[in-house]
Amino acid sequence: MAVISAIVLFAVIWFICLFVALPIKIRSQYESGKVVPGTPPSAPSDPMLKAKLKWTTVAAVVIWLPLAALISSGMVSVSDIDVFGRWGDGQYG
Repeated sequence: MAVISAIVLFAVIWFICLFVALPIKIRSQYESGKVVPGTPPSAPSDPMLKAKLKWTTVAAVVIWLPLAALISSGMVSVSDIDVFGRWGDGQYG
């Protein structure tokens, strides 16, 4: 796997983990009883972004390492996921 491919794979995994982590343990301002003027009551009172970003990075690394190793080992290739036979016999350039 090329370096850019590894970075893109990590970025995709990181953002998926972030989108999974964002709604966890969210309390609205209405639920906490402290509505800031000018914001909707449904706005989060404490989104805990720093902690979520840290745990997202940890989870992404844990998921990315074995996946990148599996792809780099050659056990999985593009021809393995060609379920419709669109790329021919798998022989590239």
